Amino acid sequence: MVKIYSQEDANIDVLKDKTIAVIGYGNQGHAHALNLKDSGLNVVVGLRPGSKSTSKAESAGLKVLPVAEAAKVADVIMMLIPDQVQKKAYDSDIANNLEEGNALMFAHGFNIHFGRIKPSDNIDVLMIAPKGPGHMVRKVYEEGRGVPALIAIQQDYTGNALQIGLAYADGIGASRAGILETTFREETETDLFGEQTVLCGGLSELIKAGFDTLVAAGYQPEVAYFECLHEVKLIADLVHEKGITGMRAAISDTAEYGDITMGKKIINQTVRKAMAEAMERIQKGEFAEEWIAESDAGCPNFNKQREEQSKHQIENVGKEVRSLFSWAEDNKEKNKVGAKETN
Repeated sequence: MVKIYSQEDANIDVLKDKTIAVIGYGNQGHAHALNLKDSGLNVVVGLRPGSKSTSKAESAGLKVLPVAEAAKVADVIMMLIPDQVQKKAYDSDIANNLEEGNALMFAHGFNIHFGRIKPSDNIDVLMIAPKGPGHMVRKVYEEGRGVPALIAIQQDYTGNALQIGLAYADGIGASRAGILETTFREETETDLFGEQTVLCGGLSELIKAGFDTLVAAGYQPEVAYFECLHEVKLIADLVHEKGITGMRAAISDTAEYGDITMGKKIINQTVRKAMAEAMERIQKGEFAEEWIAESDAGCPNFNKQREEQSKHQIENVGKEVRSLFSWAEDNKEKNKVGAKETN
């Protein structure tokens, strides 16, 4: 039975006299830093010299330091830069600035689970992983709510790692929704699997396959876009709010009958076998090795694939269709493709 912690289990005062260094100010980094600051905690942001995020963090009232200096003054360090650059930053700027009893935290277990970062045994090592993108972590916090998070304790040197983690989760608002206990291994492997087979890889390919099938059959691309991409959010929202059975109860009988009779033919045993193979690659560390090698080589294949896939017909059709929506201009910056911040 999974252990779930709530606000009653978290005492934010555990962190009141400590300095928290948030390393990175991108997707998750900005949300964590701002939420912790608004929760009354002492936060600094660690960024590399020349980072474009420096002015954004400073304009939000946050103190920005070089990564090494941020690590040196901090009692708690949260690593929120991309997985592929964490080891380099840890080895060059963080490892030598950790003191006995410090807490080293992660929002994803990749580098600890696959042994890329190997902390000394005289610090706490733990994870708080919000189950939602950074902009949502910030948005719902400002609304007085929270995004659920996972907590995992890899190393409890002080005996207070759990209390520190729960206090941190409370500071970013996760305790308002629930904090689920897990392990670095479980979080890492399930997260990678979900991204690759369902949430990102599986979903994006399913959308494109449906779109291509309709267009090849002679239907208008704009209509295909609505049927195979635009309406995904409507169904996903229902699943999120009500579960699969609740979603089915909210759609027409015709749609539900088509769902039940055709779904298993599309996601058939061949697909399930491919999912099992993806899971095995993740568990064996093969995906991690491949991704790090690709990153170390400068991401030639990744960048090529990213460029090629961005040219798919559905992207151009989508831009045209979305430009018709009244909210398109308001969300222009938020939805800008490729606007990732790393550190």
